[in-house]
Amino acid sequence: MKHTRLRPLAGLTAGLAVAALALSGCAGGEDSGGGPVTLTVWHYYNTDGQVATLEAMAESFTAEHPDVTVDYQYIPVEQMTTKAVTAAGAKTGPDVIVFGASGTYDLSQSGAIEPMDWFEDFDGADQFPDGAMQRIDGTLFGVQGFVNLLGLWYNSDMMAELGIDAPPATIDELEEDMALAVAAGKEGITLTGKPGLESQWQGFPWFTSHGFDYADAQAEPMADTYTMLQDWVDAGYLSKEAATWDQTVPFQQFAAGSALFAVNGNWQIAAAEEAAFEYGVAPLPITDKGGVLLGGEVQNIGAFSKHKDLAQEYLESTFFSTEGELELLKGFGAIPTRSDAASASEIGDDPILSVFAQIVQAQGRPSPSPAVPSANVNAVEGLVGDFWSKAIAEEGSPDQLADDLMTQLLPLLEN
Repeated sequence: MKHTRLRPLAGLTAGLAVAALALSGCAGGEDSGGGPVTLTVWHYYNTDGQVATLEAMAESFTAEHPDVTVDYQYIPVEQMTTKAVTAAGAKTGPDVIVFGASGTYDLSQSGAIEPMDWFEDFDGADQFPDGAMQRIDGTLFGVQGFVNLLGLWYNSDMMAELGIDAPPATIDELEEDMALAVAAGKEGITLTGKPGLESQWQGFPWFTSHGFDYADAQAEPMADTYTMLQDWVDAGYLSKEAATWDQTVPFQQFAAGSALFAVNGNWQIAAAEEAAFEYGVAPLPITDKGGVLLGGEVQNIGAFSKHKDLAQEYLESTFFSTEGELELLKGFGAIPTRSDAASASEIGDDPILSVFAQIVQAQGRPSPSPAVPSANVNAVEGLVGDFWSKAIAEEGSPDQLADDLMTQLLPLLEN
């Protein structure tokens, strides 16, 4: 029997969410002596499950605050940062804003959001891992109530046929298992190699596992990572065509039964249920130096909210609460960041969700990396992703690629 699980947001990609709707107004007016209040929330969620979840959270909140109306305003993802920055210039904006992590710097610099000094006094603050915190120069500007992340999907039936008792815990074990798969006429692993941001996200666990750190960027760990990739291609473990794959294509191949392993995310849970074999998920077999980037949306109070105490209470009781995060799990398919939510039966009893929740706590790292200058995040991540792709395509030796990367990367890390 295949596992039956909660279905996540279809088509969600690493670190990126889907979106749509239009800006229809700004935050509610001043409180009027305890009279009716409109709490405005900007977001970019548009699937039926997402909308239903937001409405359920609003109903729960307004049941405790009968004079409050929660007004959800849907902004397309590609417009969110621009609209929030523009609104801040006019000293207006939402009470609560849900935004992509890549917008944190621009939103903070424009004054659209303020430091979350209040969060340290939140009763549940100690339940959140550091990887869920969005900081600019050490100052907290956002918290992720839920995340999306990578794990190692494996074909349990194929493992049994190959005599493999358990998922690999090290890269050496991974390579031993992939060798068995290739000898049996299968692929060893599928993963993303498309140039750009997705590949930086895909590559991060592996090059940090080899010792790379944006805070002290060196060529050698990258060269070691590129050597690993090219060894995999040369041995037939990984297709050279992966240099063009996004996150969808390799998982389709895995679900079709062509590969033993797939490095992919929790957003593939629904797609995995179409597979005609038993499967599972394990943490990536990386060293203690390595980490997995936590993608997904960030929440904060709008800087020009007239109802900041109420907005704080809304966040604390919805996106940042155990109950709220479990509701988000049902409607969004994203993994709660609170450790106590991760131990709830809805997750702990599920063999797939429980592993992703474990990865959040054990291997999760902030995305983007705090060591990358905020103004250069897109440039850095795009560049590093491009070289991950070049390594898979064997467009140069590992040493030459690593040296070329450092030549372009180091100036971006100095700003």
